[in-house]
Order: sequence, then C-alpha cells, then structure tokens
Amino acid sequence: MASRKENSVLLLSLLLIISLFTSYSAGIAIYWGQFTAEDTLANTCATGNYQFVNIAFLSQFGNGLQTPVLNLAGHCDPRTNVWVQFYNNPMAQCQYGGNTNDLLNSWNKWITIQAKQVFLGLPAAPDKQAAPNGGFIPADVLNSQVLPTIKTSAKYGGVMLWNRYFDIQNGYSNSIKSSV
Repeated sequence: MASRKENSVLLLSLLLIISLFTSYSAGIAIYWGQFTAEDTLANTCATGNYQFVNIAFLSQFGNGLQTPVLNLAGHCDPRTNVWVQFYNNPMAQCQYGGNTNDLLNSWNKWITIQAKQVFLGLPAAPDKQAAPNGGFIPADVLNSQVLPTIKTSAKYGGVMLWNRYFDIQNGYSNSIKSSV
C-alpha cells in the first residue's frame, strides 16, 4: 500500500498535469476509485471519453477523532467548478423522472450560483445500484432534450457521470460524448 507521502506526490503530479491542459470547453467527467471492477486509472484516461476524472481522496480522516480534510495544496479554488448530482434525490424535484421539466428548472437555479462552470451529474446506468432513487436519463433523451437546452448556458461545463464501473457496463459516455 502506498504511503501518504507517495499519495500526496501522485495527487500533486496529477493536479500539475491537469493545470497544464486546462480547457474551458464542455466535457464528460467521471468518478473513479470507488470500485475495484472499474479498471485502472490509466485505462480510464486512455478511453478518450473523459475530460475530467474525479479522484476523491481525503488526506486526513479516521479514528473518529479527525475532521476530514481535502488537501488541494493551494492549487485550485473548489468554487471554480460545481458538480451537481441531478439524481438519487426525488424529493428535491431536480432529476429526470420521465420528463425533463424538473431537471431543467433545477439546472436554471444552479447556474445562478457563483461558479465558472456547472456540471450535470448523472448516473451512467439505469441500474438500481447506480441510482437507487432514480434520475437516469436515456442517452437519446439527454442528447435531444436536455443537452441542447443546458448547453446554451455560459456556465455549462459538461456532464459528470457516476461512475466508471457503471459506464463500463452501459457504455453511456460513448452514447453521449458527441453531444456533450
């Protein structure tokens, strides 16, 4: 198992590489690192499907005594991009449930916050493990009814998918990347 110092060096290296290739165009983001069956990070990046790979590591946690800390080493302002989960929360009336009205109304509220880019967070599969409480949008509906509307926002950053494992199983990013 890698040491905390090695993990910090790896994270710092990834942030440096990402900062060299910063782009303000829309893209697909994916969560990686939650399941062992989601392939390697290198293979995830090599697909060419994702502009962003979210690797959510905490630098300090555990023992019930420490407050979790995300150490970004001063390299970015977390308010720059906002990744909104538009699924798994039917009570919030922000997700797709057969029509796009609630989702688009919620999107219009989110783009008023102080952020450079807002990402539409969706499950990558209709599987109940991906989103037990709903919110999956079939690719044809996303491509024809949702993306044409939200892409008109200057704050549109792209689509964030939960997660790489479900994307492997469903091929969702391949179905949407030309429209993102």
